[in-house]
Amino acid sequence: MSQTFSGTLHPIDLSDPQHANAVLSLLDEYARDPMGDGAPLPDYVKQNLIPRLSHIDTFRGLLAEIEGKFVGMAVCYLGFSTFKAKPLINIHDLCVSPSARGQGVGTALLEGVDNLARQYGCACVTLEVRADNRARNLYLRHGFDPGDPKTDAMSFWKKPIDG
Repeated sequence: MSQTFSGTLHPIDLSDPQHANAVLSLLDEYARDPMGDGAPLPDYVKQNLIPRLSHIDTFRGLLAEIEGKFVGMAVCYLGFSTFKAKPLINIHDLCVSPSARGQGVGTALLEGVDNLARQYGCACVTLEVRADNRARNLYLRHGFDPGDPKTDAMSFWKKPIDG
């Protein structure tokens, strides 16, 4: 059972060196995990991610901080639902440092993404998740609908946003 998050969420500002370093560090930690590639980020990604991501106008992200340390991140992109004729927000990466798991960081990040979705008038929040990803239960608890998870090892999930 996770605890209540006792930290702060920050919108990612890629022009802030602390935020940029946190994005790279958390993504590298996630890449090394079995849910990532199980290997460190390639040098190309480390050198090019922040400058290239800075030019993506649909990028929206959140950093979770506990006691002065960034421990989690949501990397999202605004999109558009043609069936709803409204924007949507897609969670591309959600990661929590192993040392901070079970402290409500993932739930806080998902709630923060919900707030972003409401702010932009989004119809829903979407994400893709592997069949073996331990975060699937978190997503289910948060209201995401997996559809039929038997059809593919990767499923596209979405969560409607009220309002």
